[in-house]
Amino acid sequence: MDALAAEDPVAVPQPRASRPQQPFGLYVAAATEGWERFSYYGMNALVMLYMVQALLLPGGEPVYGMDGLRTVLETLFGPLSTQALASQILGLYAGSVYLTPLIGGYLADRWIGLRTTILAGLLLLTCGHLMMTSSRTFLIALLLLVVGSGLVKGNLSAQVGSLYEAREQALRTRGFSIFAMAVNIGALAGPLACGAAVQLFGWHAGFGLAAMLMLCALAIYMGGVRHLPDLRVRSTPAGRPTLPRAEYRRIGTLLVVLAISVFQATVYSQLFNVGMVWIEAHVGRETPLGSIPTPWFGSVDALASIVSAPLLILIWRNQAARGREPDAVAKIGIGATLSALHLLILGLAAHGVGAEKASPLIALLVLISAGVAFNFHWPPLVALVSMAAPGGVNALMINVTFLTFFLGNVFAGQLAMAYAPLGPGPFWLLHAGLAGIGACLAFGLRRWITRGLTIPYPVERATISPCMGVSDTRRSGTKPASSSQSS
Repeated sequence: MDALAAEDPVAVPQPRASRPQQPFGLYVAAATEGWERFSYYGMNALVMLYMVQALLLPGGEPVYGMDGLRTVLETLFGPLSTQALASQILGLYAGSVYLTPLIGGYLADRWIGLRTTILAGLLLLTCGHLMMTSSRTFLIALLLLVVGSGLVKGNLSAQVGSLYEAREQALRTRGFSIFAMAVNIGALAGPLACGAAVQLFGWHAGFGLAAMLMLCALAIYMGGVRHLPDLRVRSTPAGRPTLPRAEYRRIGTLLVVLAISVFQATVYSQLFNVGMVWIEAHVGRETPLGSIPTPWFGSVDALASIVSAPLLILIWRNQAARGREPDAVAKIGIGATLSALHLLILGLAAHGVGAEKASPLIALLVLISAGVAFNFHWPPLVALVSMAAPGGVNALMINVTFLTFFLGNVFAGQLAMAYAPLGPGPFWLLHAGLAGIGACLAFGLRRWITRGLTIPYPVERATISPCMGVSDTRRSGTKPASSSQSS
């Protein structure tokens, strides 16, 4: 990782002749990530509804460990309804998916290298998806998926970044755009395919399809791993990298940015947690051709992200030509503002329809806006961390970024317990307020953050692409559920 460590993450790139085309390893990583995300989001689109409609119903097949887990959760939070228990499980699972990358980044940076870490993660993910096909091993499968995701998330993005020399910023940005497109295609197609399998053949067919897709990801990575670097940073005698004081200031400022991002991560994750339950119960999904499967709504924000990304790139490029492009922190604030607006619309609509069915156009509008807001929030955040984090802990800091969705999913699970007492309208208005707080903090602290990162104000435009640096969060049982039911 010497070349990566030598790079000043916030230095303005110097022009240089670069390779005319992308390294082959990029396509190996993108194909691996695409199939893995296809499987991941396909499975996650099913989890919440599966628990509410089948797994947790009285008289169902016993699940190893479920009685103990329910006892612990009800000891902490009091008696839980089926929906509240499912939301708690989903929040813990989806949040943990974004906690374990911290461990995965440390293992890759300090101990076993990127190749071994990612390969071990893919093997665990494959086993986890296979075990999802049995109700009895549901919780064991979730545990394997959590650990496996921690070994893959972030590290695959770091492996892609290490394919480029320090000054190949333009080529790197285009490479991350290709990588992000694979993420978005998987996020779009997974819920559609697995949702259709459930509609036609039942729950376990959907999970079985996700397992088959995960096998494809594993096979691709094993076949092309020789084209990807195996970086490892050797520890200093003290067991940690030696950093100047200024670098610790950068890290502290980045942690403030990540704390602000938790607001956006929480409200985004809730759309794929309680949001899927609300769509199932309160949105009119009937058409002349039959009922629209609820998991299909989990693909809407991915489609919106795919369509809006090139449009945003074009807009930002035109703004940059006039010296008016927003910096990364401003983009995060804009994303939070969009979230506040579409959640306000959702809250007012949910309150207005009462016991009636809401138009599916409301759900589509909210999820489309969520996909656009995601492009304003997550890619600029990861790109900012990638630029500003010191080289010796760059992969680790990228993985720390996933903690925003760990906290967001955990908080979403906690807030989900208020859904039944408050009712849909006030519940979503509460989330609109949380997104508004995140927007105010981003805009209010923007200049202080810029000074703390020692980045010229506004941030160097060329490095902030809506597709850069995505390993992804998108949902998690939530995508990251938007992950359908989510990261």
